[in-house]
Amino acid sequence: MGTQQILLIVLSVIIVGAAIAVGITMFNNQSYASNKSSIAADAQNFASQIVQYYKTPASQGGADRNAANMTAANIGSFIGWGGTTTTNENGSFTVGTWAAADSSVTVTGKGKEVKNNKAPQIATKVKFPSGTITATASDVAP
Repeated sequence: MGTQQILLIVLSVIIVGAAIAVGITMFNNQSYASNKSSIAADAQNFASQIVQYYKTPASQGGADRNAANMTAANIGSFIGWGGTTTTNENGSFTVGTWAAADSSVTVTGKGKEVKNNKAPQIATKVKFPSGTITATASDVAP
């Protein structure tokens, strides 16, 4: 084999290796972003269920628009967690208790994907009596 052919083979191996490395990085980035979106969607769903619990009459197992009934245990029981935390294929979620300072309840979701030693986290706050839902995304240690 000539020097030129060996040089082309080495160059081809370098290009293929670089393409594989870029592909793996792109896959990991997409996986992380997808997990963050999934956590946000789940937290939004749980927040909607908290609004439902707040507005449901006590005779039907709800809070009856009463802040005293808005405990983490009651909320978790109503939305089917069986406690104050739950885990699904996207990550783990925790519901907080009633925050009297701003009449709100917060659901925090932490994703399972890790990128640069950080995991996605979504904190979704539900303000009452309006039922306004806001979300804050961040990255935290896994």
